[in-house]
Amino acid sequence: MPIDATQPYDDGNIFARILRGELPAKRVYEDDFALAFHDINPQAPTHILVIPKGAYVSWDDFSARAGDAEIAGFVRAVGQVARAAGLVEPGYRLLANTGLDSHQEVPHLHVHIFAGRPLGPMLAHI
Repeated sequence: MPIDATQPYDDGNIFARILRGELPAKRVYEDDFALAFHDINPQAPTHILVIPKGAYVSWDDFSARAGDAEIAGFVRAVGQVARAAGLVEPGYRLLANTGLDSHQEVPHLHVHIFAGRPLGPMLAHI
């Protein structure tokens, strides 16, 4: 169910629990600022999630409250994950959902990295 990205951070969300080690994840990258792991319901042959280690609901929340080091570290982690997975050529797609209209389902900022096949147009035509 989509969430309202303006809601307070829920420390019981699935990504917070993964960060605390309460739930398993097939991890592919971790540093001081970010954790990356394979999505349990992949939408492409390669589908990796990258999450900041801080408690941020959305990209808007993160950009407003995170420090410069956190922002730089998270953005660098996304690029590092894509490079390490060999996705730069022929390419990959980044997606970060925020709020109800985008169908954000987990109230913790996360970036999806999709790759491994032609992904079609950016948005489905209605």
